Amino acid sequence: MDIQQQGQMHQNMHTGTVPPQMNHGGHEVFDLNEVLTAGVGTINQFVMLKEHAQDPELINIMNRQHAFLVQEYNTTLECFKTGQDPQVPTQTYNMTQNNDFIYGLTPRAPKKPFQSATEINDEYISGCLLHAHKSAASQKTMSALETTNPVVRRVLADSVPNCIEMAYELSIYQNKNHYYQVPQLAAQDMQALTNAYAPAAAPAAGQMPMNNQMKH
Repeated sequence: MDIQQQGQMHQNMHTGTVPPQMNHGGHEVFDLNEVLTAGVGTINQFVMLKEHAQDPELINIMNRQHAFLVQEYNTTLECFKTGQDPQVPTQTYNMTQNNDFIYGLTPRAPKKPFQSATEINDEYISGCLLHAHKSAASQKTMSALETTNPVVRRVLADSVPNCIEMAYELSIYQNKNHYYQVPQLAAQDMQALTNAYAPAAAPAAGQMPMNNQMKH
């Protein structure tokens, strides 16, 4: 960047007319680099693990999620580079199976680390991808809270529900195959905790709680 461009940039910063591609705060730039790096890592995981998957249902889930993640990555990258609306807006991921969970624990052999890559199986693959989505949901949420560019903020925020949906899809798959078991509390304890709270009374019209009133 030459002296004239630097001077123009400095002037733009003071007048508020920052070019769209430079409309990013420093914290945002670091966060987006982490989000995009994690996105590359997750897509690479799908590519590497797909050849080890055996269950046709898991392969189908992986194919649909992989295609969706590639498009979402490109959408995020484009708005980050341009600071403007991407050509393909954030899409909505919808899983295809039902959302029935099996509750309770059944005896299983203890888990232990692999000794060879030949031990990679559907349980491991679905678990890896589930954790990737859970991590992305947290990372994108935190990044959106620090993002100043309105387009990038919206793209990040809109992609969080997709992380949740894809993670939920994999958790249901794991649960159905007894890889991910869901214990429950005793009925008495569950009832006590679900009934431990009562609804809040709505404030009367035109009135605010005393601590929120402006002090003079």
